Amino acid sequence: MAAQAFTAENETKKMRKQRLQQSPNFKDGKFRNLIETPMLAPDASYWKIMMERLKSNAQTTPKKPLPSIKSDLKAESNPAKVQLTWLGHSTLFLQMNGKNILIDPVLSNRTSPFQFMGPKNFAGTNIYKSEDFPELDILLISHDHFDHLDKKTVVDLAQKVKHFYVPLGVGKLLTDWKIPTQKITELDWWDEIQITEDLLLAATPARHFSGRGLTNRNETLWTSYVVKSQTHTIYLGADSGYGPHFKQIGQKYGPFDLTTLECGQYNAAWPNIHMMPEETAQAHLDLNGKVLLPIHWSKFSLALHSWTEPIDRLLKETNKHNIPVATPLIGEQLILGNPVVENHWWQELQ
Repeated sequence: MAAQAFTAENETKKMRKQRLQQSPNFKDGKFRNLIETPMLAPDASYWKIMMERLKSNAQTTPKKPLPSIKSDLKAESNPAKVQLTWLGHSTLFLQMNGKNILIDPVLSNRTSPFQFMGPKNFAGTNIYKSEDFPELDILLISHDHFDHLDKKTVVDLAQKVKHFYVPLGVGKLLTDWKIPTQKITELDWWDEIQITEDLLLAATPARHFSGRGLTNRNETLWTSYVVKSQTHTIYLGADSGYGPHFKQIGQKYGPFDLTTLECGQYNAAWPNIHMMPEETAQAHLDLNGKVLLPIHWSKFSLALHSWTEPIDRLLKETNKHNIPVATPLIGEQLILGNPVVENHWWQELQ
């Protein structure tokens, strides 16, 4: 029996390697973006970034604990309604068509392979633990960066998860963490999975990069997701620089009742892999979105801007285009179709 299991595992590894090599997005051992994506701007350097960090006087972390709401995530939801709970940064808990879907869960104190160093979460943001979650039908991972794929969180939640959907190459990390192979499906851009008769999951392009160390950059894929039913369509943007893929996704799957798009951790030195807030607004328009939920802000400081700059710049831009923007507290539950939550809670902390 053990020998059979070992053979099956080796066969799966072989098939995964073949899928990587057959992907149109994989070349010379690395995944590629749809368009040329230099990591740094032409006039930027890591030395200049380091000097900028030393000289910066921006308030990158809040002076007070952030307000939050400890919602009961295990409470039975109405399957006729779509409910979304933002848990800070890019972690989202989506309840749709009777399914519990968790996206990029990071419940650890730091976005780092070490819990004694690296960016620490803001005070007041880490209010949920693995035991607060109900049984999870789906756990989605967008890419392998530590602020989106947290080993401790994934391992702690693994027994509750029926199935993991991850980008190509990321499955190996999960199997290394003792998650059963049969619970993992790897996806390439534009792959579609019919979760139920009325619920579609699609992996869609993003403009970013991957790697959890200095020597394995872009060996796994990065992605965004679309979740679509007969009545609602949601875009889960994760990390991405601005690019033509937003219009492509909008044309194929839009309009979107809700888009979740990154807003934060940007810098002029790396303009291709993260969006400026004004580009976040434009990406929402390209997607043909209705309500925008900004993510990737207000939990970790991974850039040099002040912690409130992203949301302030975004709202200034979205006001020009009359884009409804949801700004819930961490843990506050949103129900699609209800009035948009527009609580400018961060202004009280400045």
